[in-house]
Amino acid sequence: MDKDAFFWKIVHGELPPPRAAEVLSIKFTAIDSDAGTIEVEFFARPEFTNPAGNIQGGFLAAMLDDTMGPALAATLAAGQFAPTLNLNVSFERAAKVGPVLGKGRVLKKGKDVCYLAGELYQEGQRIASATATALIKAAAP
Repeated sequence: MDKDAFFWKIVHGELPPPRAAEVLSIKFTAIDSDAGTIEVEFFARPEFTNPAGNIQGGFLAAMLDDTMGPALAATLAAGQFAPTLNLNVSFERAAKVGPVLGKGRVLKKGKDVCYLAGELYQEGQRIASATATALIKAAAP
């Protein structure tokens, strides 16, 4: 864990979270940078619903991205970031307005390319899962 890395500065309140994470009401509840795992909480707001009253899939995809990305970000050094190259989402059941638990992990971290997985849960039931590929890059000066 590099305490000077962007992710850890956000966790420790030295930098604000990204605006997208704020919209999703992200809260980090467990981080293990050595294992490459994370648990986060989101709050699915009424503004996220589709005409059927369920949370629209794009918001769930964003929650999954904001679950897996930080799992990797917690392992990066200062000056590194890892944009998502590919995100594959499976929706398993309808999500409602309210708390959503995200669990993410780094499956494999290469020199540049990383493979990630994550799930979202609501009321103890898995609502969506995803895999992603991310590319480690140096931040622009």
